[in-house]
Amino acid sequence: MQPTIISAPFGPDATLYTLTNANGMIVKISTLGGVITEIHTPDRNGQLADICLGFDDPAAYLGESHYFGALIGRYGNRIANGRFTLDGETHQLDVNNGINHLHGGQDGFHRRLWEAESFATPKSAGLILSYLSPDGEQGYPGNLEVTVIYELRNDNELRIAFHAISDKATPVNLTNHAYFNLAGKGDILSHELTIVADAYTPVDSGLIPTGELPTVAGTPFDFRTPHAIGARIGVDDEQLRHGAGYDHNFVLNKSQTGALELAARVRDPSSGRVLEVVTQEPGIQFYSGNFLHDGMQGKGRIYGHRSGFCLEPQHYPDSPNRAEFPSTILRPGAEYTTVMGYRFAVED
Repeated sequence: MQPTIISAPFGPDATLYTLTNANGMIVKISTLGGVITEIHTPDRNGQLADICLGFDDPAAYLGESHYFGALIGRYGNRIANGRFTLDGETHQLDVNNGINHLHGGQDGFHRRLWEAESFATPKSAGLILSYLSPDGEQGYPGNLEVTVIYELRNDNELRIAFHAISDKATPVNLTNHAYFNLAGKGDILSHELTIVADAYTPVDSGLIPTGELPTVAGTPFDFRTPHAIGARIGVDDEQLRHGAGYDHNFVLNKSQTGALELAARVRDPSSGRVLEVVTQEPGIQFYSGNFLHDGMQGKGRIYGHRSGFCLEPQHYPDSPNRAEFPSTILRPGAEYTTVMGYRFAVED
């Protein structure tokens, strides 16, 4: 079986692309928001199930979508007070999360229509998405040209490569916001999670990092060995109270800056499905679906409390206001590049 990619209308304006690899794994991606709408992978018995939260109706992605499956930009995660100062000039961004800026603003990349070009090779099927974010969009300086390549490989990895250039200095922190449920239904509390991180970035009550990088040792954030997501999510811990569960950035253990390495691994005991996340980024945000609720429905499912989890490779939140954090500033003449991958497998 050769990898294939086909397209179909997705509402009045968008296109939905269906990527299939040589093993029959299926990924569907929309030009609206660059959203991953479906991911079908086999369980230990070879039965395919859709393990990605999403919607059939494209209009739902413009409502209370919780960023399901979306490309996030210009800046994944939060920027305090929606404000930063760069080269002596203060920039005010769209404020869409209390007093803070979240995931590029109310009309960030997750709500934009992307240009698309598809390709297929003997080893993969892919989609090249491009978008020009104009100077001043959501408050960001500079015209930012963005390209994102989704590639479904025959080894059951969905590789995502990001590229951007700008004509003015601007913060850039791109990621994907897919929600997973490896069982295909129910909650994700029994999923066993490993995160390759010795430290994390604690937050205040507005989920803005305090600037500290404490060890995870002795805390509910120690996932250096596998733990069920639900094992410690209810303990009396200030950080868990701030996030209503897990909604934190982890400082990844990197062999060298920019190395493409394993960041996290999740195993669902019921199905045997395994997800590994690889990234070049210095951090990864783990979110346990704390604000999902029974009023959310899509693809014939109810997306209740903690029915999906996210693992978002990224630079740290609020980095434009934290000189001690790795920089997220892209300058003219430089190129922003980063690669991540979702690797799918099964275990007995």
